Amino acid sequence: MGNGIAMDAEEKDDADRYRAPALDKGLDILELLAEQKDGLTRVEITKLLGRNASEIYRMLERLVARQYVARSPGGDRYALSLKLYALAHRHPPMNRLISEALPLMQRFADAAEQSIHLAVYDRGNLLVIAQVDGPGTWGISVRLGSRVGLIDTASGRVMLAFQSEEQRAHMLAEHTKVKGEVTVDREALDLAFERIREDGFLLKDSQQTFGVTDVTFPLLGPSGQAIAALTCPYLRRIDEYVAPSVGDVIGLLGEVVGVLKVG
Repeated sequence: MGNGIAMDAEEKDDADRYRAPALDKGLDILELLAEQKDGLTRVEITKLLGRNASEIYRMLERLVARQYVARSPGGDRYALSLKLYALAHRHPPMNRLISEALPLMQRFADAAEQSIHLAVYDRGNLLVIAQVDGPGTWGISVRLGSRVGLIDTASGRVMLAFQSEEQRAHMLAEHTKVKGEVTVDREALDLAFERIREDGFLLKDSQQTFGVTDVTFPLLGPSGQAIAALTCPYLRRIDEYVAPSVGDVIGLLGEVVGVLKVG
């Protein structure tokens, strides 16, 4: 009993000895914003954390300057940017996502007789982090490690559709065109995002290659926002061979997403 009390006191002394108040304030803000779907004003952050308004202001400005926090277009609300999300992609959990996804992607490719790729958001566009070819003689695939457009691809639109307004604005602001990327009107994009959220996935003709129909589902994190996108660039057979239809592919890809849990 006495030893337990002594250890508790010792641990408390260590915690006090190694305190870093500025770091604690920054982490408090990040952890608070992580729980907020629509962000918070500076006044709300100050009140919820019970801290001095001026120190919260200084810390927020530094977090915005380092791009960990994004300020709303009106300048009155703060939300997490995707920087922590991007940093996480370099961390082992992303490797775990790939290792869990690949067997399911292979099973899909075999059943659908189509290729499939997994993409995540990375610095203004999408990065293909996993890819599996279909078993047939013909197919289309996106090279592993490729950077693909955020605006005109099915993967990009699904990633954007399943984000908070603040995160979507940040992603669009950070976006830089890749080679050949088609310009799309923002109003048209917003309408597309609404339809995607209603349907839960996207079925659209490719804007990169004739004859390809992209089928894309989001992989949603615990907050309901897209962590990654799974896309099948569907090719329809026109000979006598009876291959799985696009409807079959939608069902098969939906099953993969139902099994593959993120977070």
